[in-house]
Amino acid sequence: MHWTEEQKTLAQKFASLEDIPVDERRYKCHTCHLVVDQSPCPNCGETRLVIMCPLDHCHCSHDVSAGVEYCPLCSNAVCPECGSHDVAQISRVTGYLQEVSGWNAGKQQELKDRVRYTVT
Repeated sequence: MHWTEEQKTLAQKFASLEDIPVDERRYKCHTCHLVVDQSPCPNCGETRLVIMCPLDHCHCSHDVSAGVEYCPLCSNAVCPECGSHDVAQISRVTGYLQEVSGWNAGKQQELKDRVRYTVT
C-alpha cells in the first residue's frame, strides 16, 4: 500500500486508536454494517462498537489479493491495493486454510513478522 503523506502524518499523530479524541472518533457497527459517529449505534442500538481507524475507508472491491499489509496506525491487516481494513486474512497452517482472526496474539504477530519472497 502506498500511504499518502497525509495518511502517514495521521498515523504519527496518534499512538493508538484509543488516543483519538472522543469527538473525532467514528465507530463501525458490525450489527447493521454502518459507520456511525456515536455509541451506541443510533440505527440498531448496538453498544459494543469498534473504534474505526481513520485510515480505513471501508470499501474494498478486491475479492482475493496475493498479499497483505498492515496499517501503520492500528496494525490491523489491510488490502495492499486499496488500504481497506475490511479484509479477512487466511493462511495455511498444517495443511488447511484458517482465518487468522481466530489466532492468538502471539501467532498473529508471528505471521506479521514472516519474510515473504517472490520467485522470479
